[in-house]
Amino acid sequence: MHVLVTGAAGFIGYHLTARLLAHGHSVVGIDNCNDYYDVQLKKDRLTQLAALPQAGNFRFELLDMADGPKMAALFAREGFSHVVNLAAQAGVRYSLINPESYLSANLVGFGHILEGCRQNKVGHLLFASSSSVYGLNTAQPYSVRHNVDHPVSLYAATKKSNELMAHAYSHLYGIPCTGLRFFTVYGPWGRPDMALHLFTTAIVRGEPIKVFNQGHMRRDFTYIDDIVEGVVRLLPLAPGPDPTFDPAAPDAATSSAPWRIYNIGNNHTVELNDFIATLEDALGMKARKEMLPMQPGDVQATWADINDLSALTGFSPATPLREGIARFVEWYKEYYNV
Repeated sequence: MHVLVTGAAGFIGYHLTARLLAHGHSVVGIDNCNDYYDVQLKKDRLTQLAALPQAGNFRFELLDMADGPKMAALFAREGFSHVVNLAAQAGVRYSLINPESYLSANLVGFGHILEGCRQNKVGHLLFASSSSVYGLNTAQPYSVRHNVDHPVSLYAATKKSNELMAHAYSHLYGIPCTGLRFFTVYGPWGRPDMALHLFTTAIVRGEPIKVFNQGHMRRDFTYIDDIVEGVVRLLPLAPGPDPTFDPAAPDAATSSAPWRIYNIGNNHTVELNDFIATLEDALGMKARKEMLPMQPGDVQATWADINDLSALTGFSPATPLREGIARFVEWYKEYYNV
């Protein structure tokens, strides 16, 4: 495969690119390397990719997806067989204070991805959605067949918009599209704005951690290697129209177009207080906790129903939280020399 990975300097993009290269594929990675979080971490991920034995099959371009002409030129020049769109303005809470960045990256940028796929007949587009799209829905576990019309953050709304935009392009132009709703991804090289990284930094510095909703929120924490495994298994499985699709009673996860939605999660929900206790064990240190109320835009709990993913690929994420956190702490201590 000749694969475009957007957001290649990001957390998931870095790990996916390394896996694709290890499997013998050629990869072009793009990223705008914005300063939403530490740019040096992004540069260091790229340095790791450049040092891989398969680095000759990888090329990185500093490129913003919102730049339509440059994106069109990239697609025309490269002739990608597959595209994995992981680039986005991430973060629920940040969308409350800087909504413009979400419109530019997550809507305009994704529109350029869809146009590139249409104009150049890409064989399969996989794109990152999010568990955030489930919004006010409280039915657990979250199923891809549930209604997701009630987002509680602009970030979630842009991810739901991506699913709808992809469906329209799939219906109109026959582009095979697969949307992936990721659930609370964590692991080595993770984002500094995510809870695991924030908590670890505060604990090792002896600073208090901010524990929202008194620690009673629950999340389906999913280890990065499991996320990547799911993506890699789905990549060659371009969807076709669902022959059983009934427009009189439409299934939210399938279509008469070559379009599908899957959850990728650990299929196990953990209370935040238990997550913190597991981190404390891995660090051998106790956290000082600042108990706070629920944040605007947050949801009480996430829990992924992964039956569709498992049925198609034979894979179910299963890395235990204790093991995944231990691997993160090992990386953290080495990277930050603590």
